[in-house]
Amino acid sequence: MTEEQQPDELERLEQQLDEELDEPARLQAELDETVREKDQLKGMAQRAQADLVNYRRRAAEEMTESRQNSNSRLLVRLLMVLDDMNRAFDAIPEDAVAPGWLDGLELVRRNLQNVMDSEGVTKIETAVGQPFDVHEHEAVFFEPSTDREEGSVMSVIRDGYKLHDRVLRAAQVSVSQRVEPDPPATEERKIDIDQEAP
Repeated sequence: MTEEQQPDELERLEQQLDEELDEPARLQAELDETVREKDQLKGMAQRAQADLVNYRRRAAEEMTESRQNSNSRLLVRLLMVLDDMNRAFDAIPEDAVAPGWLDGLELVRRNLQNVMDSEGVTKIETAVGQPFDVHEHEAVFFEPSTDREEGSVMSVIRDGYKLHDRVLRAAQVSVSQRVEPDPPATEERKIDIDQEAP
């Protein structure tokens, strides 16, 4: 090797040595980037899996709710039949004959009630005197009252029902409307009235 070639060779060897010394740092940077990408992909996969679990849960809830509510129109119509049967039983005179026939009708009414129970239909408990609830009651008319708090149930016209937690049919009620009682007639007022009369 000539003296001219030695510096070139020396530079080349130094450059090669520098490259080899830089190699671990470059490899570490590539490894760090690969780990960062892996973590991003892992996070995306976990979010996608969580989204899938949530989607399945929501779909199952919606399907259950849909199943529960799909029969609501039919159940409302059956409630009308049950109302009619209850009114008919209330109208039967106590001295009615044919107890076997009445027992058969009572069995039909009980079976209809059992169907309602098995479908998740429950009666809305409405008591006279309780506050009117816009979510469960339908005000049919107002009744003047001097002894009841305004906005309380005076009477139940038709029972209400729920299908699971949803109101299927609101209870129809009359609602109290507070009126002040007439002041008692005083002796002076009576005399004035008597004098005015012809």
